[in-house]
Amino acid sequence: MSNAYIIEIQDRAAGIVTRDKRGFSFFSSERAFDSLEGRVFRTVREAERAAQALVRADAGGGRARLR
Repeated sequence: MSNAYIIEIQDRAAGIVTRDKRGFSFFSSERAFDSLEGRVFRTVREAERAAQALVRADAGGGRARLR
């Protein structure tokens, strides 16, 4: 199983997540995703959903509220 994954949202490289003992840490590769920088997620899918929420909020003119 890999220790790093690229998160892509709508053909945009949102960032990467790397596995450690706490979970998956997010490293942003684009300013639109900087609010996720350093967050730790339980799964890669959880990180991907958070990045998707930011894109949806941006498209709707609002800001996503992330836990």
